[in-house]
Amino acid sequence: MASLMENLMDTLEEEQIFYEQLLQLSMNKTPILIKGDTAALQKITDEEQDVIDKINHLDKKRQEVMKDIANVINRDVDTLRIIHLIQMLEKRPAEQKRLSAINDRLKETVDEMRRCNEHNKVLIESSLEMVAFDLNLIQSMKSAPATANYNKGALNAGSMMGPDTGSFDAKQ
Repeated sequence: MASLMENLMDTLEEEQIFYEQLLQLSMNKTPILIKGDTAALQKITDEEQDVIDKINHLDKKRQEVMKDIANVINRDVDTLRIIHLIQMLEKRPAEQKRLSAINDRLKETVDEMRRCNEHNKVLIESSLEMVAFDLNLIQSMKSAPATANYNKGALNAGSMMGPDTGSFDAKQ
């Protein structure tokens, strides 16, 4: 049981390191989103994906260790939580303190990541709204109404408002 707990704590500590890296990447992404630097955004997104792959690998390892612990203590793995293991370690205060500290750091990092990602989400949504606005403005300029100039016969002799330049036609 002691080696299983040690494996769990080591795995959680590794996960914590990668979550901190992911948080740092998310924080680095914020100024890139503000600048609108798509090349840098692609690079940082690729780096995030690499870290996420490592986290997923460690998460599978953590689930296996939790399954082994649940088998040893005869508990259902689906209901077994880290907080339960912390409570079970009351007779081993050093391990209890270490597992509790790891759990607290993981929670703090994930909460900070959630806040940072929410901020980045708002920035991305604002950028998308601005792009949509620009596209609508360009489209409305191309379909501007005619001026209200009439000739002697009360026929509309007005011209189209907006730019007189044609758009690129790929068929030509």
